[in-house]
Amino acid sequence: MSDGLVQPAPAGKYMIDTYEDWAATQGVPIVADFAIDLLSVETAPWARFGVKGALCHLKGRCDFMTLFLLDLPPGGTTAPQRHIYEEVTYVLAGRGSTTVELADGRKHSFEWGPRSVFALPMNARYQHFNGSGREPARLASVNDLRYILNLFRNEDFVFANPGRFPEREGRADYFGGEGEFVAVKPGRHQWETNFVPDLASFDLQPWEARGAGGKSLRFVLAESSIGVHVSELPVGTYKKAHRHPPGYCVFAVTGEGYSLLWYEGDQDFVPHGWRHGVVYAPPDNMFHQHFNVSPAPARYLAVQMGSTRYPLFRAKVFTYDKGADTDAAEGGNQIDYADQDPRIHAMFLDELARRGIPSGMGKFIAESRGP
Repeated sequence: MSDGLVQPAPAGKYMIDTYEDWAATQGVPIVADFAIDLLSVETAPWARFGVKGALCHLKGRCDFMTLFLLDLPPGGTTAPQRHIYEEVTYVLAGRGSTTVELADGRKHSFEWGPRSVFALPMNARYQHFNGSGREPARLASVNDLRYILNLFRNEDFVFANPGRFPEREGRADYFGGEGEFVAVKPGRHQWETNFVPDLASFDLQPWEARGAGGKSLRFVLAESSIGVHVSELPVGTYKKAHRHPPGYCVFAVTGEGYSLLWYEGDQDFVPHGWRHGVVYAPPDNMFHQHFNVSPAPARYLAVQMGSTRYPLFRAKVFTYDKGADTDAAEGGNQIDYADQDPRIHAMFLDELARRGIPSGMGKFIAESRGP
């Protein structure tokens, strides 16, 4: 019985985070920040994967997602893997291949390079190979191990589970970069596949409601519950401000720019610059807005728990169905250009002028620097 005094928490009996405990035993660096330059993170030998790696914990990643970095040395390979967590792999640097074994024993191999993205069927056995004898390769894995390990609390269940999921394998040519376009509506159109060779050149679809002539496309990779989309900002433009639930890991793919972030009611913005290699995750319902200040179109990759096919959460159902491009004044998650803080456009024009890049916003907003 308690005597009313505060007692020290018994070891192993209070506030256990199985994933955090597991992460601490892996012997690799753990980097935690709002935004991380993944190309500069130091790695260390990671016994589980047979190569060097690191754990990257973005502060807006939510309770479900985490991010691994894997470094494959020239000619190196990872240890064979299989696991009951879903992951999406984005190639930051280098060239190589991946071999995956399906439930019936068939094997597929595909070659990847910088800005490739892929997912493998749940619990399929796979192995990554660096195809270069001179250059290293660096892979980023966004996955839901945090949630799965905290839910089941058993490492063997996750990494030594015999279960197979043939319904997630997709067509054989999905491993070669082929796919199927599924028309839904702007901002929700899907490309179903397992592998996209180059996100920089993939044909995206117009999404006028998001602003300034931008394009976007949703990817359904290996029937995963992890949502993936790529968006493009034309030269001299920016998207409308928006907000959503946490856990969207945003990778800069092409171009250079910055994002402004703020909570409703804040007087100031939090700026973050980005270029290829940088990833960040906007916190829960924090407004953010993306600006392209490079002389070429800029693209980014967003990876999150829940997709337009398998949203998982009611908040995601609302976001994907209506909230994403419905104005906040009408109950949605977006701020129209006419309603944004006038400082935002003035800051953008100043940055473009500094770089000698003309604005492309004249068709969408009055080209004024505000008061």
